[in-house]
Amino acid sequence: MNQEQWNVKTPEHVSLQFKLAGLGSRGAAQLIDMVLLFIMYAGIAIAGVFLGSLDVPWLISKVQSFVLAIIIIVIFLIFWGYFFLFEVITGGRTPGKMLLGVRVIQEDGSSATSLSLLVRNLLRIIDMLPAYYLLGLMMIFLHPGHKRIGDLVAGTIVVHERKKKKPMKKRKPTKIEKEINNRGVSAEDIKLDDSLWRNFTQKEWTLLKAYITRYPQLTAAERSDYSREVAGLLFPKAGLEINGKTASELQDMLLAFYLQARQEWEFEL
Repeated sequence: MNQEQWNVKTPEHVSLQFKLAGLGSRGAAQLIDMVLLFIMYAGIAIAGVFLGSLDVPWLISKVQSFVLAIIIIVIFLIFWGYFFLFEVITGGRTPGKMLLGVRVIQEDGSSATSLSLLVRNLLRIIDMLPAYYLLGLMMIFLHPGHKRIGDLVAGTIVVHERKKKKPMKKRKPTKIEKEINNRGVSAEDIKLDDSLWRNFTQKEWTLLKAYITRYPQLTAAERSDYSREVAGLLFPKAGLEINGKTASELQDMLLAFYLQARQEWEFEL
């Protein structure tokens, strides 16, 4: 029987578990995306019929004969671009996947790369055979990792997104939580596009975790040096500017980054 959990052992000997998205959730997400695509196609077809019906001499001679070809090309580009662009921009999710709470990631637990997403979507043409994604659906049902052919070649899996943890009631705040509260830092203090989170892996999460763990025990001078070093390693990948920032500002940015990262990344403390 198909396994429902994907286990990953990182080089740092950290065990990660992901709940695999099965045929039901993936099929439902695909159905939602196909409905949205159909709506787009219908709009294009209506526009094409309207253009073709216009009784304008120059339009008839210059454009009307190409209306059908243009429609076919546009539909082709939308179909192949829809899945790839959405998954690249939103970190492995299409509108259908967002509604079902699933996303595409790499087999090692990191965010899916643009190349992997391109490969898995180009291979849809095989998974669609002989009709209505029959081959792809059979592969998802039979493969132990719920993988279609595109996932096998690209090295990706589709998993359920982690639910945000509910705050523990009446729990004594940790030292780092006290520090964050005292400094008035929140996750909203920095803004990152969803697409940038795919630049981070377990290595960066481990670095940030080490920083957060050591931070309360450091002296003011040590905090300044350590914060500047960690910010220089993390923030360029996040597209955040650190030049001209004071040590205190970098510390606030790192603490805010931590609050946001523990919600967005696929890794846990």
